[in-house]
Amino acid sequence: MEIILKQDVPNLGFKDDIVTVKDGYGRNYLIPKGMAILAISSEKKKLAETLKQRAFKEEKVKKEAEKLAEQMTDIHVKIGAKVGTSGKIFGSVNAIQIAEAIKKQYDIDIDRKKIMVDGDAVKEVGVYKAKINLHKEVRFDIKFEVIAE
Repeated sequence: MEIILKQDVPNLGFKDDIVTVKDGYGRNYLIPKGMAILAISSEKKKLAETLKQRAFKEEKVKKEAEKLAEQMTDIHVKIGAKVGTSGKIFGSVNAIQIAEAIKKQYDIDIDRKKIMVDGDAVKEVGVYKAKINLHKEVRFDIKFEVIAE
């Protein structure tokens, strides 16, 4: 029996895959639980159209991410922090402060969840790198400097 998966099923396939399973498994488990539907011709046409539209949207998002990455390749972000006498920061600098500094200094809005700081948080004054994941295929590094206020 051919079915179209409506969600990821371990050891079987991913969402929107067309797979062949035994009749009992499909009729008694996958279809009643809403994990799959029968792969009849009309459903296959719907799936093909959905995949085509999703690919178009995905390509548009990827192009926007590449454009933003190209725009941000040479930026150097400065983040001010209160510092003690030994050069250590009171608290730490993390992705939230980096996202706010980029917005303030370059007027580019990046989601803080897409920024990865090496070691999770910075606790001393200096120059560091952060990785930004705009898309699953678009990643780049930026330099940021923590300075004393």
